[in-house]
Amino acid sequence: MRAYRWLSAALLVAAQTLGAQARPDWAAFDRYVAKAAADWRIPALAIAVVKDDSVVFAKGYGVLEKGKAQAANEHTRFAIGSTTKAMTSALLAMLVDEGKLKLDDPVTKYIPELQLYDPWVTRELTIRDLLTHRSGLPGTDLFWASNWKYSEADIIRRLRYIQPTASFRSEWQYHNVLYALNGEIIQRVTGVPWEQFVRSRIFTPLGMNETEPLVSMIMGKPNVAVPHALVGDSVMVVPVRSTDGVASAGSVWSSVSDMAKWMRFVIDSGRVGDKRLIKQSTFAELVTPQIQAPMEEYPALQLAKPDFFSYGLGWFIQDYRGEHVWMHTGSINGLCAIIGIEPNKRLGVYVLENLDHAELRHGLMYSVFDLFDNGPRRDWSVDLKPIFARPPRTIVAQAGRTTSPPSLPLERYAGTYVDSAYGDIHVSFENGALQAAVITDPAAPLEPVSYDAFRTKSSGGARPTVLTFVPDGNGGVSGVRVFNIMFARQRAQR
Repeated sequence: MRAYRWLSAALLVAAQTLGAQARPDWAAFDRYVAKAAADWRIPALAIAVVKDDSVVFAKGYGVLEKGKAQAANEHTRFAIGSTTKAMTSALLAMLVDEGKLKLDDPVTKYIPELQLYDPWVTRELTIRDLLTHRSGLPGTDLFWASNWKYSEADIIRRLRYIQPTASFRSEWQYHNVLYALNGEIIQRVTGVPWEQFVRSRIFTPLGMNETEPLVSMIMGKPNVAVPHALVGDSVMVVPVRSTDGVASAGSVWSSVSDMAKWMRFVIDSGRVGDKRLIKQSTFAELVTPQIQAPMEEYPALQLAKPDFFSYGLGWFIQDYRGEHVWMHTGSINGLCAIIGIEPNKRLGVYVLENLDHAELRHGLMYSVFDLFDNGPRRDWSVDLKPIFARPPRTIVAQAGRTTSPPSLPLERYAGTYVDSAYGDIHVSFENGALQAAVITDPAAPLEPVSYDAFRTKSSGGARPTVLTFVPDGNGGVSGVRVFNIMFARQRAQR
């Protein structure tokens, strides 16, 4: 009898605990988010939480632009960045179900003109390799994130000159440009551009009416967050950066209201209501670990302490307090996002912010997970701050001029510098001054920064470009480094 009473009491406590898990204190959470956003100096933040098939919390905080009055809400649109990638993998899963492609098809089956540095890798590279960032190639974001103008065909042609930095399929190396080839494959298979296909196959069926697939489509729309970054010690507005050049890897703009619909779709393994858009077995492959990812990718993992951290098809996959987690972040020039799903609890959280790499996003994801967990709670906002403490973002090209003169006479820096992948830099010396035409940028005067480093004096408020020349030890110059790319000096024709 005594044992029976003890068991009854234990079950009662467990039931009360489970009841508490199902009913978080959302008012307290609301206050916590508001304070945390202020502490991290985020102008606008929005968050949505989905449990089972219901949105249990959705709210916006702050203002769309610092110094202005328009408030953010759950319908405010932000760039969702690389959380777009899971949408692209879902589209490919739909095409797999329709028998139109296979994930292990070679990429050259659909893009025959593609050539990589290693001919063997060219032949063996599959759609799955694109989705899992395991090509062995380093990132090539300058193809789309710089002001240099490359067409899609031009980028595909130039990829053959990118030398691998790891063996094929041996390491996870994030690659937006290769991931974006999935969008090109979708277009070549369906005859429909990726931006139309994602709208017709995901946005419309899910009722995501506040979502736009391209940056160019969000411009001029109402209730759109303005990007900000920490420059020096000030939060300042920064330009919107277009990601349309790698659209299927990160160009979607959306609200947490719409992304809650996406989370419900994911939690339900590719189903909307009673209609399945992706077969359950195919969906399961999207969130099956394919390659180990580096823990260093997310410093917040120092506190989360997962036992494993891997990458699936457009998703990071990890554990947290014994629960599987599917997650991904998105970061685009002053705007950032995170999605986190605990599938076994049918729990999802989505955060959007308009401050560059405001890593409170990780803290809010884990805070929501903790709300539905029995374990100890922590103040994620406070505990993450020291991990992400760093010097404020500064722009080297805008630093004050130095008193250190160039190490060589100015005329010796003049010449043509070339890189097979990215193009040419032309430096000329006229009337006692240097000017440079960098790739497709118009020629601009150069001014010294320090020793052999110069920067362009751009007009119209454009950010200067820093060029660091490399002396050859014989009174000349062997190359110039721009954005960590070495352009070799072209020898004069004799």
